[in-house]
Amino acid sequence: MRVLGIMGSPRIGGNTDLLLDEALKGARSRGAEVEKIIVDKLNIAPCREYYGCLRDGNCVIRDDMDDIYPKLLICDVVIVASPMFFYGVTAQLKALIDRSQALWARKYVLKQKPPVSPKKGAFIAVGATKGENLFTGAIMTVKYFFKSIDAEYSAELLIRGTDQKGEIKQHPAALADAFSMGEKLAQH
Repeated sequence: MRVLGIMGSPRIGGNTDLLLDEALKGARSRGAEVEKIIVDKLNIAPCREYYGCLRDGNCVIRDDMDDIYPKLLICDVVIVASPMFFYGVTAQLKALIDRSQALWARKYVLKQKPPVSPKKGAFIAVGATKGENLFTGAIMTVKYFFKSIDAEYSAELLIRGTDQKGEIKQHPAALADAFSMGEKLAQH
């Protein structure tokens, strides 16, 4: 069982990062092989709509997405984690999601089935405000991203009213919930 964690926050050691780490620990505790990608450390250009992917399923832009595509295809579980920036995922994460248009093209235009299919997907999100629709847009984005990689939206952990770096440590239930999420996702 391969679990891929995608950390969309630029704040290492922040709330999103800590929750994702707990989810990955939970998966590892069930014997899963885990990998964490820190998107902010990568060079990922935004999609430029060249549409080369419609021909052969490959993006014509050469950057760190070249290493991400195979990981998205072979994982059994993907956990996406992001703080809310203006009620959406971070720009760094959105660039990775938008560049997954190549995988969408493989699935829907070229009718190629991913090597691991279906897989499970989960979303961890942290927002400073308590707005009713805080996560609505981000959930839609993540769900459509998951569709492109043939992952079922299987779990979510949405935390409101948390902003200061490391503040999530004051919420042991949230950390325990993240660990439990990882455990459940890693079960066969």
